[in-house]
Amino acid sequence: MKKIPDKQCFTIGEAAEILEESVSLVRFWSDSFPKEVRPERNAKGNRLYSRSDIEALKKIHYFVKERGMTLDGARKLMKDNAGCNDNRAEVVERLKAIKSILVEIKSKI
Repeated sequence: MKKIPDKQCFTIGEAAEILEESVSLVRFWSDSFPKEVRPERNAKGNRLYSRSDIEALKKIHYFVKERGMTLDGARKLMKDNAGCNDNRAEVVERLKAIKSILVEIKSKI
């Protein structure tokens, strides 16, 4: 997963690129999690995702792809932790970035 660029709105293509998933999967997750992901629509009807939408999609990605949860399980967990700041997905992302840096350093030694 890529770092979120310093922008306020993202197209569905940019969201898919950040998540390193297909546009159709991002659209499916957006439709499957309407309470967590609420993209705005521009005049053409294209979805525009906010930073909070991207964060929610990253959590969905973590629960479904990394932890192997079903959509219902991910939805329940996100609902149960709605008041909590569950940053496991962010921690895993940071650890992966650190690991890649360390692997790069090791290869240069």
